[in-house]
Amino acid sequence: MATGKTIYIAVVGVGGVGQAFLGQLAQLQQRLAKRSPPTHLNLILVRRSTKQLSSPGYKPINIGTVLAELDKVTTPFPQLIESVNYLAKAHGKVVLVDNTSDLDFATVYPLVLSKGISIVTPNKKAFSHTFSLWTRIFEAAANGSGPEGNGFVFHESSVGAGLPVLSTLNELVETGDEVTKIEGVFSGTMSFLFNSFQPVAGGGGTFAAEVKKAKDLGYTEPDPRDDLNGLDVARKLTILARIAGLPVESPTSFPVQSLIPAELEDCKSGDEFLARLPEFDNRMDEVKAKAAKEGKVVRFVGSINVGSKEVKVGLESFDKSHPIAALKGSDNIISFYTKRYGSNPLIIQGAGAGGEVTAMGVTGDLIKVIKLLR
Repeated sequence: MATGKTIYIAVVGVGGVGQAFLGQLAQLQQRLAKRSPPTHLNLILVRRSTKQLSSPGYKPINIGTVLAELDKVTTPFPQLIESVNYLAKAHGKVVLVDNTSDLDFATVYPLVLSKGISIVTPNKKAFSHTFSLWTRIFEAAANGSGPEGNGFVFHESSVGAGLPVLSTLNELVETGDEVTKIEGVFSGTMSFLFNSFQPVAGGGGTFAAEVKKAKDLGYTEPDPRDDLNGLDVARKLTILARIAGLPVESPTSFPVQSLIPAELEDCKSGDEFLARLPEFDNRMDEVKAKAAKEGKVVRFVGSINVGSKEVKVGLESFDKSHPIAALKGSDNIISFYTKRYGSNPLIIQGAGAGGEVTAMGVTGDLIKVIKLLR
């Protein structure tokens, strides 16, 4: 009887996405162990901001109790490079799951890959920082131009959470289609906010009131300015543009419209910002009224024109019949205009935020790596 293979798993980041991933990992572990030949997924390391639990003999850690065990850890917190070296000495293939948004960690990805350790991650900063880092990551990855024996890297959840956005774009490019334009709503937060601020049916509250509602419902970051500055969308556009073939330098190298009034950029806290935001409602009221007068609604979108090499993020008005206008709740919508699809774009739509769907994209990437590892 075939003994199958063993793959070692390390998880960094056990917040909302990380905890959801651990639950999905436990289910995947059970399924793969029942196959013939089986694949054994052995969790050997879990790390968060101040604590790390690792298995001295690379024996599997119980996924069901790992968070409780991590809470009890009292040993000194090791440097990240120590943990990477520990993983590199495992007796088989290793996949490192980075559920953080840590840029410092991202800069180590090329080294991790060069040691034969694969990476799956939703970390947008890793793939939207400098074009140099993007290049170095894929020069080291086995599914880039890296040598055989290096690790693989996948980051589907860095755009669109669990939606198949990057895999679709990669397939369009790799099969030789010509992508001419990418357009859409890339933020669940901004989708919810503008669907509420200016519903297709009319009405909606003031901008400040809708921002507060979005925050109270948990759609925004603790400080809403982290959503309203547009950089989250800009990071996603940077990733998509690079896959489409544009060497975009960074998320700040193209026009990004911030919805933070200049007078409030220096607020000392998110609470102070929310308290003062109503003072500037008239500005967004004018934007809403102008769109309504034209029979349109305003939405916060990102677009990439591949031919003109133009990338931008900001407010645009759409006819009420347009798919972007008709979006519901916090859904994302991404339209790919290509030579093969002609004037009717390939559209991907659905939940683009949330711990479970983001973790699903990470788990999907893990499955891709498992199939590639020999």
